[in-house]
Amino acid sequence: MDKKIQKVLSIWHEHFKDEENQYGEFEPSDIEYFVSCMLYNHFAFSKALDTMKTIDLSYDFLSACGDEYDEIKSSIESIKFDTEEESLAFLQKFITESRDKYRESELYLLNRINYHVNAMADRYEKGVNATPIDFENPLLRK
Repeated sequence: MDKKIQKVLSIWHEHFKDEENQYGEFEPSDIEYFVSCMLYNHFAFSKALDTMKTIDLSYDFLSACGDEYDEIKSSIESIKFDTEEESLAFLQKFITESRDKYRESELYLLNRINYHVNAMADRYEKGVNATPIDFENPLLRK
């Protein structure tokens, strides 16, 4: 795993060891999920779904993540690749390595982002752009 990412994970896992820093439904795998979201947003993939380009970190996590957030954000933003495909491969590797650390019952959020990232990878492989999402109720269309 990348050294910058290892440091980020180490900082937040240490921070969240203290139960006083945990929020109501905290799971240790939340940390990897939120780092995945930060990477996803940082890389700003052109083939991302419009609705996914702004994956927001949850208020609970941001409220509890500690004073190290700015350092972590800076570390994430320092990760650069020449192509989106290289960025995508980095993110996929990170998610895979993260998923390997947890039991199936702890993977809900990581599985969720994995699904979206793999669907985006499929769009890169097939050379297609994301189709805009229409959130209109089809029964109300005329």
